[in-house]
Parts: sequence; structure tokens; C-alpha cells
Amino acid sequence: MRLSIAAWAATRTVVLLCVFKVITVPGPDVTSDVSVIYRGWYEVLRTGVFPPEDVTWQYPPAAALAILSPALLPFLDYPAAFYVLACAADAATFALLLYASRRAPESARRYRYAGAWVWVAGMPLLGPTVYARYDLMVTAVAVAALLALARSPRVAGALAAFGALLKVWPALLLVGTPRGRVTRIVWGTAAAVALLLTAAFAVAMPGALDFLTHQRDRGTEVESLGALVFHVARHFGWEGQVLLNYGSVEFLGPYVDTVSTAAVVCTAASFGWLLWWRLRAVEWTESTAADAAFAAVLLFTVTSRVISPQYMVWLVGLAAVCVTLRTGRQGPPALLVVVATGVTLLEFPLNFGSVVASDALGIILLVVRNGLLLAAAVLSCARLWRTTVTEPRRRAAVLAEEDGRAPSPERDGGLLAR
Repeated sequence: MRLSIAAWAATRTVVLLCVFKVITVPGPDVTSDVSVIYRGWYEVLRTGVFPPEDVTWQYPPAAALAILSPALLPFLDYPAAFYVLACAADAATFALLLYASRRAPESARRYRYAGAWVWVAGMPLLGPTVYARYDLMVTAVAVAALLALARSPRVAGALAAFGALLKVWPALLLVGTPRGRVTRIVWGTAAAVALLLTAAFAVAMPGALDFLTHQRDRGTEVESLGALVFHVARHFGWEGQVLLNYGSVEFLGPYVDTVSTAAVVCTAASFGWLLWWRLRAVEWTESTAADAAFAAVLLFTVTSRVISPQYMVWLVGLAAVCVTLRTGRQGPPALLVVVATGVTLLEFPLNFGSVVASDALGIILLVVRNGLLLAAAVLSCARLWRTTVTEPRRRAAVLAEEDGRAPSPERDGGLLAR
């Protein structure tokens, strides 16, 4: 444990030196989102309204709290306060993972701190971006929700709802809760908290729900899986453009709408698979909810029209929880995510110019990074299905054959949905 704490302190010192520009990182200045965009939103939000007519504001209402949080440190300027708070969220997440690791059974002692190490290693692999976006704060809430589920479903539901109102994706934490009483408590609490917070923001701050219409005309972001079609097509005469659109660099032009629609269809199909899995699953272990959340966010990421570098923060956090709980089998996809995070740093910011230009290096980096994410998603889903559907039913069939009775996975599957 002491070694992991020392490693965390050393790596985070380097990240802080990067965002404070003591160490210069080649490529675009990733801190401009904080010093320019976030600070601009801060000046508007502090007046009690959401940014009017600003299509780059694409976040649920509780995101305002993250943008306003530097006010908690009035003795620092806005960027410095934001980086310090991001580091605090990082430290809190690390502490949660360490605490959960200490409760691991003796049989898992060899891997006791594996989840904490995933967090220690994965975050700095993203470079300064990790402290220059508010996604780390959202991930801290999501990690806390998953780790709270076993002891307090109501707390888990409330945290998941709060996370969803920070940046939507933590709503996917609910997909894997055990059927029955636990799901009723978690989903009911999440719905109540989400409704109350949304109503409070809508009443207190005009424009709280404007974000719902701010992404209607998005293109395909240059780092997404679907964008590879246009990166290659540019070398064969495709007549589209690469432009800053809705706050990100996107492809716009012929067939972009088709690829974007295909991405939405794939996302819908992914959610259909998750529903089918939930209906078929017969066994829940301590880590099933985290495993399902990890698989769901991976599916959402690889099928999205946008894969921003900060999405890796979410995936590393969920991977760390899965590995910490140890009853699942998400180790290999978790490792793929950590490797993909390192490749993401090479793609952005180090070689983002190559990505935008669709040159050979940029395409190779995207193929490798997105290929790793796609492989992680397929492997994660396969392992989730095997541990909750295939293997429990097989065990039930074997027991039934031995006992001379009809198989009943719900009776023989071990720790079952209740």
C-alpha cells in the first residue's frame, strides 16, 4: 500500500507540473478549456443563469457545480483552484479504492491493491488532460456510488443520480444492479433525487435544460471510431471538411449524417443487448453491477459519435472498481483500457495535428486506440455474459443431472438475483 501511495504522489506531482506549465507538453494547450472556456462559463453561472444560446454548453444542470467549484478556493485564481480541486477528487477516488481493497478476502491478497494500481497508473497516462477537465470529479462520484452499493443501495442510487446530472453517463451505473429489492431501492432513490435536483435547478437557474437541444446538428468527431471512415476517405477524394463544431473538432460534409446515424443505431443496439443480458442473467456477485457498468460505458464509448480523451477517465475509474472487487473477470479488458489510455496521450495532445490532418501516424494511432477500446468492449461483454448467464446455468444443469431433477438456475446458481 505504501508503494502505491508513493507512486500516486509522484505521478500526480508530474501532472500538476504539467497543468501549471512548469513542464511543457507538446501539442495543443489542453489547459485552455479551464482558463478560457470553463472560466467564461463560471462568469455567467455565478450570475444565476446557464450560458444562454451557447451550444458548447452540453452538460446537465449539476455540471454548474463543478464549473463553480473553484469559488471554494478564493485565494487562488480560477485555473489554479480548478487543478487543485481536480487533484483532490483524484486523491479521494484513490482513497476509496484503497479502503475497498483493504476489505478484500485473504484468498485475493496477491491482487489486493490491483484496483488502486489501475487508478495510479491509468490517470497519469492521459497526461495533463486528466486535471484539465471536470470528468475526474464525475468519475469520483461514480466510483463512490459503485463501492457504496453493497452497503447502502440508497446512497448508491443518490450518488448515481447526482453523477448523471453532472455528465449523464453515470446513469449507466444502474444497469447492473441486482434484480428485486436492491434494484427497486437504487432506481427509486435515483429517480427521486434526479427529479428533485432537476426541478431545483430549473426553478433556480434559467436555462437548466437547454443542453438537451445543443447537440442536434453535431457531426462526427475526428477521434471517434466512425471517423476512421473519413480519415481514410480523405485520401480518396472525399470532399468534406474538418472544423471546430460544437466545441470539438469534427468531420462535416457528404455522408457524415449517415455515419452519425449509424453510430446512434449502434448505441441503441448496445442498449438492447444490455437489456437482453439483464433479462437473461441469473447470478449476481459483489462485482456484477460494476462489471455491467464498465461494459455499458465501453459500449457507449465505442458507438458514440464522439470519443474525447477525457472519456478515458471514466473507463479507468470503472476498470479500477471492477478489479478492486475481484469477484468479476474484467481484468483483461481493464488492462486494455489502461493501454488505450496511454495511446490516447500519443493521439491527443502529442500528435493531434496528425490526427486532424489524417496522415499515416494519426490514422495508425486512432486505429490502435479505438481498436483497443473495441476489443475491451467485446471482451468485457463476453465475460459479463459468461459469469452471469452461461456458467450459472451450466452449474445448475450439472447439479440437476446429479440430483435427477429439472435444472433451475435461479435455485442453483449461487449468489442469485433477489
